[in-house]
Amino acid sequence: MGSLSVPELQQPWIETPLVESAALSKAAGCGIGNLVLRTLQINSNPHLTHFYSSSGGNAGLAAVTAAVSLGRPATVVVPLSTKPLMMTKIRTAGATAVIQRGATWVEADTYLREELLAKDPNGVYVPPFDHPDVWAGAETIVDEIELQIQGGKPDAVVCSVGGGGLFCGVVMGLEKKWGDGVDVLALETKGAESLAKSLEKRKLVALPGITSIATSLGAVQVATKAFELGQKPNVRSVVLDDAEAAMGCWRLADDERLLVEPACGVSVAVCYDGRLKALLPRLTAASKVVIVVCGGSDVTLERLVEYRARYGYAERWTTTDEAVPSTLTAPRWEADGIVSEA
Repeated sequence: MGSLSVPELQQPWIETPLVESAALSKAAGCGIGNLVLRTLQINSNPHLTHFYSSSGGNAGLAAVTAAVSLGRPATVVVPLSTKPLMMTKIRTAGATAVIQRGATWVEADTYLREELLAKDPNGVYVPPFDHPDVWAGAETIVDEIELQIQGGKPDAVVCSVGGGGLFCGVVMGLEKKWGDGVDVLALETKGAESLAKSLEKRKLVALPGITSIATSLGAVQVATKAFELGQKPNVRSVVLDDAEAAMGCWRLADDERLLVEPACGVSVAVCYDGRLKALLPRLTAASKVVIVVCGGSDVTLERLVEYRARYGYAERWTTTDEAVPSTLTAPRWEADGIVSEA
């Protein structure tokens, strides 16, 4: 009997656009889908496969999007910190089920593996960050950067770190093409800084919990590979507080009309307060710095307004350059609080 041919599967992702930002340049002065695709390609019974993912939100959404685009079901387990908006988005994307369990991702992941996956012989586990196929998928971002940057290489890449899947892919991709010749800033928020704490202790450590508003970065412990790559000479760990991450969100909205959540806003924030030049003093106005804008799912206009009301004091230490559009719309603060909206 001849073997059955496996139909060619479509690519369950789109090319990441590389967009130059005049505002950020002025202010700064200077693969989940892959795992899903590869699983179906090598599985002897791809038509029976059911994918299971645990996530604070974005990775689960990616798993469902990829699975549905390839005609397969997906179930996601999220921790109790995941907001109803994100759960609804995952359901709308086509999830078979979205289940909320556990105070942290670790507890949600344990429930998924022990209570759901163990009982489904056709179930396939999709880890949100700790798998070579996830890293390989994120690694393609570097290919897209090289293709779109049109000559040369980036001088630096800034990306957020949760469990480390995106970070691993970016660093590995850069290493393959340019060795250690591209600086990488690994951004986290206080209360979710599992990579920074591990590097500080020189061993993998787990946070007691996640206290940051950037819940999409809510892995109490990073992947072992992320810890390994975080020690490279061209990588620098940076931790900002929630106020700065929120400021990055509303500033990017005003400057580029892009809505992102604090998990991404923390990477954008380094452009606005002079910290980028302080961290990488060799950068010049001609330098090419890539900011990976990675999370826009768990955000609304209403939430940005709330962040601005709560954390507007962050404007006291950010850029005052009026050539940057968001400077003109920023709230004005004095020692006793907000004075006015521009």
